Amino acid sequence: MKLLKIIGLSFLGMLSMGTYSQELDVNLQLRPRYEYRNGFKSLMPNGEKATSFIAQRSRLNFNYKQEKLQAKLTFQNIRTWGDVATTAQVDKNGIALFEAWAQFDFNAKWSARIGRQVISYDNQRIFGEIDWAQQGQSHDAAVIRFHQTNHQLDLGFALNANAENLLEPKTAYATNYKSLQYAWYHTQLNKLNFSLLVLNTGYEFEKNSGNLEIDYKQTFGVYFSLKKKKWETNFGAYGQTGKSNGKNVSAWYAGGFLGYAVTSTFKAGLGYEYLSGKNQNDSSSTLKSFSPIFGTNHGFNGFMDYFYVGNHQNSVGLQDAYLKLNYTSTKWQFTVMPHVFNAPNTVLDASNNKMDSYLGTELDFTASCNIDKDIVASAGYSQMFGSGTLERLKNVTDAANTNNWVWVMVSFTPRIVTIK
Repeated sequence: MKLLKIIGLSFLGMLSMGTYSQELDVNLQLRPRYEYRNGFKSLMPNGEKATSFIAQRSRLNFNYKQEKLQAKLTFQNIRTWGDVATTAQVDKNGIALFEAWAQFDFNAKWSARIGRQVISYDNQRIFGEIDWAQQGQSHDAAVIRFHQTNHQLDLGFALNANAENLLEPKTAYATNYKSLQYAWYHTQLNKLNFSLLVLNTGYEFEKNSGNLEIDYKQTFGVYFSLKKKKWETNFGAYGQTGKSNGKNVSAWYAGGFLGYAVTSTFKAGLGYEYLSGKNQNDSSSTLKSFSPIFGTNHGFNGFMDYFYVGNHQNSVGLQDAYLKLNYTSTKWQFTVMPHVFNAPNTVLDASNNKMDSYLGTELDFTASCNIDKDIVASAGYSQMFGSGTLERLKNVTDAANTNNWVWVMVSFTPRIVTIK
């Protein structure tokens, strides 16, 4: 602790002498999580057994601030307990850079942030941090921001490459998107929040041998949220167009939630989401399945991640009707969320006959407890009751197998030192 203070004071002293007020905050996050997976992400195949493990995130955050300059540096290590020997000289995953950005405030209304950063907006349906994933999600980008009372406009830009190349590479860049541009506008009118998002993403692909091209896909839409006395509601609608891998894109999404505070500790709500898809007997080349792009998909459509978390892309789409029951006390919080899933488009059986649209029902139960100001314990149990149609989509032979998931997580977030 004493050494960190000396380092921090020295750091501030080197940056400037006799300058503006400055602040350095150093904090830590340690987050081990146990999981028991018995049909997680997909129905449990016959003859297979469940698995369990403990994964851990370890993060060290440095936050610096002075009058017009802010900077953040976050290091992290992601590991599975036991993935290296007890006598290992090096770690399997090493230390990664999660965030590394600097922000300069030109004046009270204009600022710019450049570097590796989290981009997250609204309910994180399109842009999110994906904090549930131990590695999270961050972007190499530049964001210019205009903000005044009740109004904010963000303009974001990114250009990606696999290295400092001398010549154009012969293979397509596939780490993530090749380029990105977006505009996000947000305003608040009394208790109504309104946002507008326009996003353009370019992905490189090999059109034919030696011929690389970039196709651009546009995602655009609106998001509303309102809290008034005991009621709260939100609604989002987005469309997608453009091209992807030489194919036209035409897809859309709509989702809403209505909640009511029954008492000061108990809330209940109903929600519904529609993500467009494509009939399995549709022979057109157009991509009609909506993609949440950079969204925190684990927070939607059930916690067992059967849809849109590394799967279900370019499929038949999804309808998700759900109920949310939440109880909160001083230290405890309990949530129960049943989901009923249906396919909005045609699913065919092995004989090309149309199957029932019902995919299944998932029940999610979570609990959390604030043990101390820097310690939060949480746990969850989920179970999927899949149908024959879901079995067909997941290419699994027996949907009647028990499919459940259990997790227990503890998050430690101590502040190591704050120097002003």
